[in-house]
Amino acid sequence: MAFIRPFEERDTEDCKFICRATLPPSLSSSPAATAMAPYLWTLQFTHLFPEHCFVLDNGSGRVVGYIIGTPDVFALERLYPKYITEVLQSEQGKKDVPEPEQMEKLEGWWVDDGMGQGGKKVNEKCLAQTAYSVKWLVLEGVEGKRELVGGWRGMLHIDLLGDWQGKGFGREMIGRFLEGVKRTKGGDWNKGYDYGRGVQLGVAGENRGVVRFYEKVGFRVYPGGEREGNVWMVKDL
Repeated sequence: MAFIRPFEERDTEDCKFICRATLPPSLSSSPAATAMAPYLWTLQFTHLFPEHCFVLDNGSGRVVGYIIGTPDVFALERLYPKYITEVLQSEQGKKDVPEPEQMEKLEGWWVDDGMGQGGKKVNEKCLAQTAYSVKWLVLEGVEGKRELVGGWRGMLHIDLLGDWQGKGFGREMIGRFLEGVKRTKGGDWNKGYDYGRGVQLGVAGENRGVVRFYEKVGFRVYPGGEREGNVWMVKDL
């Protein structure tokens, strides 16, 4: 029987697989983007904040879903150099994420797909830059983003493999994550983190169908938090 448990280091490869398996088409269509994806949206949280990460175990040790994040994005900012050194610049990290040629200016998200018909594909150079910069990853990127993360400093990501969606696990996993975030204020997990007003999450434009689910568990769309199809949502704690 499936159950939710704390993340363990042995779960890392399963979490990388889930991240890649649940990518939207714009990313999954690019082998390079697929390789880099866990380094942008998964591994910094499991590496730096494992006590705030939970997985859905299918009952036999295989991880089929996860909820990951940080109780304080500014703690993530402080710790990010450790992530770069220990993960991005590890032997495997260098294979999956090419070190950016320059970090002065962020490349555009889209580039011409080279098919001669005006099509676009995700810019792999932009992805690599973003993996190496917590500023571009979570603190900036859209108008008003600094104000959003300054108010709702907790952040989460949740992904479940298709066969495990719609069974109530997502709601339960969010509850477990939020309990852990709340415990950082004066609780036994207190490491100087401050979640501010609560937590936030981003929804990619290709996955807007999940907005309704998040609304059902208490999130709301952040005012002005819709841009280029993407949606930012917040939940007060």
